[in-house]
Amino acid sequence: MIPAKEEIENVKPKVEKYVKERISQFKNLKEKNLTTFSFYPFLDIQPYQADIFSEACFCILTANSSATLGIKIQKEIGIEGFKKYTLDELYQIIKGMGHRFAYQRAERIVKLREKEDFLLQIAKEKSGKEAREKLVKEIYGYGYKEASHFLRNIGFEDVAIIDRHISRFLFEKGLVKPRKTITKKVYLECEEALEKICKELGLTQGELDLYIFYIKTGKVLK
Repeated sequence: MIPAKEEIENVKPKVEKYVKERISQFKNLKEKNLTTFSFYPFLDIQPYQADIFSEACFCILTANSSATLGIKIQKEIGIEGFKKYTLDELYQIIKGMGHRFAYQRAERIVKLREKEDFLLQIAKEKSGKEAREKLVKEIYGYGYKEASHFLRNIGFEDVAIIDRHISRFLFEKGLVKPRKTITKKVYLECEEALEKICKELGLTQGELDLYIFYIKTGKVLK
């Protein structure tokens, strides 16, 4: 098996420009509360705009689902739809696009509207790790993974997204002992292992996640 560092270095030339493009799109969210996402050539979907609130909704949609489906739903609902559609309208769209937990996700999005100002304030934080603690306490349905995902997608680069792809990569490379359940302790252990790779390769957590996700899926998404 190819060591982790070497495998990442091998794929970097193929997708570095897409990783840099995605990071730039994330930083636009943090700085301007608006970005245009383009997923060419990995998804056949037209570019679309997102703001911080719609990105928080996207992270709700991807939990126990996939980034691809979350992207498609985010584009379909749009910035204003996440803020204004009724619970039933959201449910019908999410269900119609094939999400397994459509009603629960629609409920969480409606509930999240109460926290829009809080999310905008979080975007101004300096430390992603400190912001993550606040999100986990304040946002219903956000655990460490969802909070980290949201923060990375709005321009924070110091937190890791330990989803099934990243944890599997760490387990397969022998960097972390395999576990069936990702507790907070295991999450932080995985994040620490990724931080070591970041230092060796001169990458941020946000960049490293995109490279590993590409290794496991063949796509640079978000």
